[in-house]
Amino acid sequence: MTERSRRPLAGVLAAMAVSLTGTRISAIALPWFVLVTTGSTARTGLVALCEMAPYVLVKAFTGPLVDRVGPRTVSWVTDVLSALAVTAVGLLHLVDVLSFWLLLLLVAVIGAARGPGDLSKEIMVPEAAARARVPLERAAGLAGVTERLASTVGPAAGGAVVALLGAQTALFAIACCFASGSAVIVVLLPRRRSSTRDDPDGSARPASEGYWRRLGAGFRFLRGDPLLLTVIAMVAVTNLLDAAFTTLLLPVWARESGNGPGAIGLANSALGIAAVAGSLVAAAIGHRMRRRPVFFAGFLLAGAPRFLILAVDVPLWAVLGVFALGGFGAGFLNPILGALNFERVPGELRGRVNALGDSLAWSGIPLGGLLAGAAVAAFGLVPVLLAGGAAYFLTTNLTGLRPEWREMDRPKATRHPGGHTPPGGNAPPGEGRTDTAPRGTSGEVEPESTGDLASVRP
Repeated sequence: MTERSRRPLAGVLAAMAVSLTGTRISAIALPWFVLVTTGSTARTGLVALCEMAPYVLVKAFTGPLVDRVGPRTVSWVTDVLSALAVTAVGLLHLVDVLSFWLLLLLVAVIGAARGPGDLSKEIMVPEAAARARVPLERAAGLAGVTERLASTVGPAAGGAVVALLGAQTALFAIACCFASGSAVIVVLLPRRRSSTRDDPDGSARPASEGYWRRLGAGFRFLRGDPLLLTVIAMVAVTNLLDAAFTTLLLPVWARESGNGPGAIGLANSALGIAAVAGSLVAAAIGHRMRRRPVFFAGFLLAGAPRFLILAVDVPLWAVLGVFALGGFGAGFLNPILGALNFERVPGELRGRVNALGDSLAWSGIPLGGLLAGAAVAAFGLVPVLLAGGAAYFLTTNLTGLRPEWREMDRPKATRHPGGHTPPGGNAPPGEGRTDTAPRGTSGEVEPESTGDLASVRP
């Protein structure tokens, strides 16, 4: 039996913490850097697009590479590449040779590197949990806490660094975060042991198999797992609604209610801090709780109430209370989704399945603000908030009636940190068999997300 070691899990979580913090700081510093150096809001928006589009696209198609090369190598290499690209932006600006088109190219490199870098850290969590002999729910909960803390601390740190030291200094701080993440992975995580390349049906997979066949294996696995497909479809809708809420509905409410932009910061802080608390509780006791009721209760708190509270005229403290309650519920979601992913996806497929699943779940995010803007212009804010709340409620509750969700609560005896049924375990037919193909086949799923099945971040 493998000797117990908490070092790999600590290393993955530490690398996630510093890298995700760098990503969150960059979300503040890079747009501000462009705005103060060019004075153009259009160019600022173009830079944001050039960072995000490669992130999603490259992440979708690098799953086979991560599975072939190994997540450890991909993680530290992409972190180094990100650090070099951010440093190049700062240095080229210092010597006054940074053209706008060169900036777009470097930002695209940063986004393209962050996608597989974040993916590789996600899929290292279950192996690290197995080495530490930590329950999957706890490991996924700790990853969720790490992601939530980075999402809460990163923007605040980015704003503080930009305000006190300037956007130029913030760029070098981002580079240090990425470089630190790479160093942590190299020092604390052991090299991946060589293993047989297996098909999902357990037959030997030659290491020389082509890229497209390997990518197709990820598609076949997703197609053959009804529960994962249902989760992806549901979260794709909720991510679209969350994007509409965050990027447009909340700012419009702040303006029309007279609360101003300060209310946006307070609301997001209340949600983020409460989400950290929820993730901590999930990490501590989540493995003792039934997943399905906790999952849907979390969505019930995190989704529709945020829309509905903004549709009525209430004091700001009431809005903050609802956001805090929603954040606490949201803290339970990604740990459950992460544990579900770790159990159901075999290790040799985890990179490509997570990449495809994450990209599908994020597919509606770019449309959220666009659709919300058109709807508010046509019908007004309050009707759109009410419709959004109703859509969120129906999406997260009616889909829960589907039979696939029964597989979420498997007997604890069949769970194992490595994502396989333990030797000698008597898993019921059709359950606990995560090391074989799902029924009906021969043969993920953070933002940023974070061991996230689908990066749920309301």
